[in-house]
Amino acid sequence: MTEGLFPRERAVVAPGAVHVPGWLSPARQRELVAACREWGRGPLPYRHTVLPGGGVMSVRSLCLGRRWEPYRYLPDVAVGLPDWLAALGREALVEAYGEHGGFTPDTALVNFYDAGARMGMHQDKEERSGAPVVSLSLGDTCVFRFGNTENRGRPYTDVELASGDLFVFGGPSRFAYHGVPKVCPGTADAELGLTGRLNITLRDTGLPGPSSA
Repeated sequence: MTEGLFPRERAVVAPGAVHVPGWLSPARQRELVAACREWGRGPLPYRHTVLPGGGVMSVRSLCLGRRWEPYRYLPDVAVGLPDWLAALGREALVEAYGEHGGFTPDTALVNFYDAGARMGMHQDKEERSGAPVVSLSLGDTCVFRFGNTENRGRPYTDVELASGDLFVFGGPSRFAYHGVPKVCPGTADAELGLTGRLNITLRDTGLPGPSSA
């Protein structure tokens, strides 16, 4: 994907919410896509999550480390959270905040969006830790809607997240509502070899128990 007339610039979207365009190099993006494919061949492949009310999420997801299901974390681990991915999360926080604060993620949620997938406005609030959330984007560009901590409506800011972008939210914005109202098909670089969008989010649940198989 080209940068257009003007290069995209780093932005503080809200206090504690930082967008760093193009943080992942093309080589690192390809490595992550390959890893996401390999994880999907494991014991817990990508699946459409069924919500308690019977609704089915349009994204397909899998968990590394501590497993999440609506709306809780399970005590067991089926696929370990790789040390290198946790280390990448700490690098991301250094990039966003200048330090990682001892970030020790014990779960990663990998979401795959096809052209029609969406994510409604929600909070990441099942964690007992207030550590920041690290989000990495791969593949097609999406519209990422970053809102407030009080409700799903306005005020919110729409941010375009392209392949390789980093988005971190913590501090006053840790429990802000956020979602993905739109994916832009065909916007990924063909050399990435990915049709659709992958999003990896790293979190520290603050819960006791193992994070690796």
